[in-house]
Amino acid sequence: MNDLSPFIKLAGYPITERWPATRPDVLQLYSFPTPNGVKVSIALEEMGLDYEPHRVTLAESDVKSDAFLSLNPNNKIPAIIDSDGPDGPIGLFESGAILIYLAEKSGKLIGTGAKKYETIKWLMFQMGGIGPMFGQLGYFSKFAGAEIEDPRPRERFLTEAKRLLAVLEKELAGKDWITGEFSIADIAIAPWLRGLEMYGVREAVGWADHPNLVAYLDRFLARPAVQRGLVIPTRD
Repeated sequence: MNDLSPFIKLAGYPITERWPATRPDVLQLYSFPTPNGVKVSIALEEMGLDYEPHRVTLAESDVKSDAFLSLNPNNKIPAIIDSDGPDGPIGLFESGAILIYLAEKSGKLIGTGAKKYETIKWLMFQMGGIGPMFGQLGYFSKFAGAEIEDPRPRERFLTEAKRLLAVLEKELAGKDWITGEFSIADIAIAPWLRGLEMYGVREAVGWADHPNLVAYLDRFLARPAVQRGLVIPTRD
């Protein structure tokens, strides 16, 4: 399998017919610059891995197309194909799984021994808590859910978002990064903190009352690789 040309290696993935690869020898990224989407582009930039981005919008014509569903049956960005996988070409979805894969492939931003599992612990904290709760808060604050008159859904997610922010604020006392050193856990967490502004809920969650988090996000956004990854793929 590894002796086949890059184009032949990708031939088994129907998504490449809708979003053709021009450089099939590098990792293929299918994404859009949302808090989840930019996790992978930022990681790729930070790790220095070569890749080709493909813009997959959140429109049903993209994420629910047969082509995209052939790679991710859960119809969510981001997703990747790596023609140089451990046993040949590999396709992956779920941003957390992709971050772990890229960290292990590059040997960067995951740590070793106990540090590796501390990194994964905080990555799972984002996947199971921050992402779903902040996303629902955004839905009930800015998007279609904001039209619902019953205040209880928004209040429920607002309360949980505040609780999660308090956990992070305490954890970041006296250190720059969530595990003490920059890792894929930070790449997972920080874009969702940035998303609070996009959702228009910074004041509601008391963002300014979390000095450790404010400084943390500023440090994250100042990184050149982060600045590049935040706009890959472009929105238009």
